Amino acid sequence: MGFLGKLFGKKEEDKAAAAGNVSVAAAAKDNDIAPEKVGLDGQFDESGLAKRVAKALDDANISDSVGLWVAQTGSTVVLKYNPDAEGVLAQAEKVAQGVDGATDVQTVPNS
Repeated sequence: MGFLGKLFGKKEEDKAAAAGNVSVAAAAKDNDIAPEKVGLDGQFDESGLAKRVAKALDDANISDSVGLWVAQTGSTVVLKYNPDAEGVLAQAEKVAQGVDGATDVQTVPNS
């Protein structure tokens, strides 16, 4: 299980596998939704950006065994982390910045 399944459940992993690669720009235009609200299947999803970032972290082979969580505030990706995740944090930020619909990435230590 990767970040997507760990954070959002097996159902979302299955949805991502069934949908394949979704064009965020096309889905946003076709469905008249904001890019950050495009889900794994191209449909509206309040946490769409966070789920697509979690999938991108999995695709980048970043270990989900560290204390790293993904959330979103609008089009900003929020990476909350424990000290054990500091070694992968820079890579996770870079991956998150590359996800369609992300306009900013913030890192927040878990307190």
